[in-house]
Amino acid sequence: MDLRLARVVVVEDEAIMQTFVLNSLRRLGILDLFAFDDGATALREVIKLKPDLILTDVHMQPVGGIEFVRQLRGLPNNQISNTKVIFLSADSSASTVGEALPLGVSGYLVKPPSLAALSAKIEAALKK
Repeated sequence: MDLRLARVVVVEDEAIMQTFVLNSLRRLGILDLFAFDDGATALREVIKLKPDLILTDVHMQPVGGIEFVRQLRGLPNNQISNTKVIFLSADSSASTVGEALPLGVSGYLVKPPSLAALSAKIEAALKK
């Protein structure tokens, strides 16, 4: 998939990191971008937007990234429930990564990701 055609949702509650990720995605040529600061809002909007990819933080309130992805995977519409997801988190603990990976995600990046690492994960996710 041409990255310029990808619709990407970013779920990140820290404004500075959200801006960083959005700017990084724009540098990769992705312009169809949407950002939300919690999993509950993101889930409502993802149902409408039908993105190609979601980049989500793990630790957010009131609904964190892991719970957001669990709810996403439980949706009845396969087009939405099977959306590619990459976790972005400052938490690289084995327990958090171990809880995230079984959710059928396309990757886990530690924040802040390099542009090269972000690009590689996104390209790999969208090729599947």
